[in-house]
Amino acid sequence: MGTFSIWHWIIVLIIVVLVFGTKKLRNLGSDLGGALKGFKEGMKESDTESSTSSSVQSAIEATVTKDTPNDTLKDSKPAAEAETKENTQSKA
Repeated sequence: MGTFSIWHWIIVLIIVVLVFGTKKLRNLGSDLGGALKGFKEGMKESDTESSTSSSVQSAIEATVTKDTPNDTLKDSKPAAEAETKENTQSKA
């Protein structure tokens, strides 16, 4: 009793066709198919955008780390500390 037999589904299908007509059902099917197709294309587009932006970001990071060696960053700290020490000594 909980499940419908094939005859129940055939009767429901006949009633739906009589109420809506075949033309409206055909239009509904094509609209639904177009919506699904647009959704799939949108998902592919967002995947390519995210992969493109992440690859561009990683390329930029690689370029920045390649152009600025670690020695430059380490040397700039003591120079800045030396300048502040000189400034505080000259003010006193």
